[in-house]
Amino acid sequence: MSSTASGPVIQVFGREDHQDTRAALRFFKERRLTIQFVDLRRKSMAAGELRRFVERLGAPALADTAGRVWTDAGLGYLRMDPADLAGRLLADQRLLRIPLIRLGNGFAAGRDEAAWRALLERA
Repeated sequence: MSSTASGPVIQVFGREDHQDTRAALRFFKERRLTIQFVDLRRKSMAAGELRRFVERLGAPALADTAGRVWTDAGLGYLRMDPADLAGRLLADQRLLRIPLIRLGNGFAAGRDEAAWRALLERA
């Protein structure tokens, strides 16, 4: 886990224009933590980084099955095993449930303040 003089560095993957991503950034800023933000519109998530999230949380937890991109692609009617789903998420990162948060070995997906607090307690 990387850290600075002010504490651990929180990695936030999301989109700048996404309400839940802004809520996560606000949550961690209010706690005066150092944030490394990756805007997925400008730079896609590295395959290895996404695999770490899949290993920790599972591909179904990372998929935004209620999102417009998911329904427009007709994916609600498909049955996929976790490996196939992980492949789809890597191929089209608009299907991710954002924000994705990483703090050391702790991971969280989506707007979940209880999980964010748990990450901070473990750090």
